[in-house]
Amino acid sequence: MKVMAQVAMVMNLDKCIGCHTCSVTCKQTWTNRPGTEYVWFNNVETKPGAGYPRRYEDQEKWKGGWTLDRRGRLRLKAGGRLRKLLTLFHNPDMPSLDDFYEPWTYDYQSLTTAPLSDTFPSARPKSQLTGRDMRPVHGPNWDDDLAGAAEYAAADPNLRGLAERVRLEFEHTFMFYLPRICEHCLNPSCVASCPSGAMYKREEDGIVLVDEDRCRGWRFCVSGCPYKKVYFNHRTGKAEKCTFCYPRIEAGQPTICAETCVGRLRHLGVMLYDADAVLDAASVQDDKDLYEAQLSVFLDPHEDWVREAAARDGIAHDWIEAARRSPVYALIKEHRVALPLHPEYRTMPMVWYVPPLSPVADAVHATGYHDDDPDRIFAAIDALRIPVEYLANLFTAGDTAVVEGVLRKLTAMRGHMRAKQLGDPADRRLLERAGATADGIEDLYRLLAVAKYDERYVIPKTHAEGSGALMAQHCSLDRPGGVADLASHDEVDPAPPELPGLAAPGGGAHFRDSDGQVRFNLLGWNGSAPAPGLFGGTEGSAP
Repeated sequence: MKVMAQVAMVMNLDKCIGCHTCSVTCKQTWTNRPGTEYVWFNNVETKPGAGYPRRYEDQEKWKGGWTLDRRGRLRLKAGGRLRKLLTLFHNPDMPSLDDFYEPWTYDYQSLTTAPLSDTFPSARPKSQLTGRDMRPVHGPNWDDDLAGAAEYAAADPNLRGLAERVRLEFEHTFMFYLPRICEHCLNPSCVASCPSGAMYKREEDGIVLVDEDRCRGWRFCVSGCPYKKVYFNHRTGKAEKCTFCYPRIEAGQPTICAETCVGRLRHLGVMLYDADAVLDAASVQDDKDLYEAQLSVFLDPHEDWVREAAARDGIAHDWIEAARRSPVYALIKEHRVALPLHPEYRTMPMVWYVPPLSPVADAVHATGYHDDDPDRIFAAIDALRIPVEYLANLFTAGDTAVVEGVLRKLTAMRGHMRAKQLGDPADRRLLERAGATADGIEDLYRLLAVAKYDERYVIPKTHAEGSGALMAQHCSLDRPGGVADLASHDEVDPAPPELPGLAAPGGGAHFRDSDGQVRFNLLGWNGSAPAPGLFGGTEGSAP
């Protein structure tokens, strides 16, 4: 067993009002430079809807995430190395710009400089890529608040199999908001898809990042991510993605989307997990077992043996204590009301969601039940405006029992807290049917409804004890025998003597290092002068 720590997020969808404040602040912080006009690291989608990019959840088309082969082994849905080599210059699984949208702005100058006229001037939309006039046909929030429109909702892959249940008519429509960022998965398919090794998952906090120095712009990470949260910067030729605001996380601060969230629906905290158990958990046969399999990977930080194992594996004491106070662990593992987004992709995502609960009282009265009877309240869950089957397709690979259990607990929390505020006695039957206790329900209420800032965000600062050694590895001046090392011993020779045989013009820069080996600067070589050490010998010459 190897204990590792991951900074994770939980979002309470009941509190999202779709204001897109998180999207705007993220856009201004991370993607406001040329080449990222169409990029939204954080976006808020209306469900049901096609999403951004359009129909990104249709993995039969995009081949994102993982799947199991005939032997039950985990493999990339898009294929292995051979298929990537064959599609290196034409990837059929790559979404085009039209699947995202062509970004545009408006010709505001025509408004401010228009001469006096009897007609009103207009600002034409212009492409931010070409500068030409264009007609917008799609955007990141194109179907915002239009979940009931058949032309938008019908494109949602999660409605597959629910055509008989869901009628896309105004009086039967339903909708909710789904904020999305990179999932920073435990088993990221984008990292496995990258041929150059530029995508990596940080060991200290689990954040998935892109090393743009190593990125070669193959874009297999874009097609490999089932959530389509990796983007291509057409100006730099590099892949870019949500960074989970790692500079803020390192300083113990929440992400910018969480900091500016109007509804205060985001929770951040540390999860301890067994890294050796990730592969087995992601390889279970039945998709509906993936939720429980991922839960089994998480370790209880309240257990003494877990804390001892974490300390043995190098996790700092304050990180272990933060895991004990983590609101994310409480919502995911203790109360079990947070669910992963599309666990069937087998990436084991680490951004989880508390599913939305429709107004229960309205559903109760509409179905002829009375809210005084707890059994009848739970029976009304089947008649909620948001179909349980739809939520199950989003969060539990179609397992409605798990979603129903979460909705029962949320319903019990509402009933219990309403009775407490009115001074009525607690209904034990209501709690028992939900598998909860009064203390547990009140703790859940405190987290979801009235949690303070330091209870929603429990983020320990990154330790920098070993940063000096890491800096030395990347600084050419600090290497053994380098300028900095020689300067400390007052042995710097400002004019090193020329080596024999290299005095000819165009011979290039040359010197001996602290080990006595000849070092030669290939960039300064003229191609004809001798190059000692370049071809294996001390008196090497041009071939």
